[in-house]
Amino acid sequence: MTTRTFQKLLIVLALGFALVFLAVVVPPLVERPDLIGAFAAGFVNPYASGYAMDVFFCWFVLAAWVWYEASTRQIRYGWIALVLGIVPGVATGFAVYLLMRLSQEKSSHKRSSDEHV
Repeated sequence: MTTRTFQKLLIVLALGFALVFLAVVVPPLVERPDLIGAFAAGFVNPYASGYAMDVFFCWFVLAAWVWYEASTRQIRYGWIALVLGIVPGVATGFAVYLLMRLSQEKSSHKRSSDEHV
């Protein structure tokens, strides 16, 4: 897979999840604007609780990665991905982080190759 294809796929997945999230979550939330109830609904049974906990821990893993790469690779603006990881969700936040990372690595490689010339 080429980098360009990977980027396009990430964009489709990030937007795809965001659109599904909007279609599934927003209508009932508009009908009954109870954020605490909406949050608690993710824990209605052991299976839903397992998926909900997976989402939380995926966000924590993403946060650790963003923090690590901010200090070791100087990847900037990772906080945007973390906010998107909360709403609409980790799938969008993670995809956006990978896109930002790819973009910043490309510009970093371009700068370092320009310096060697």
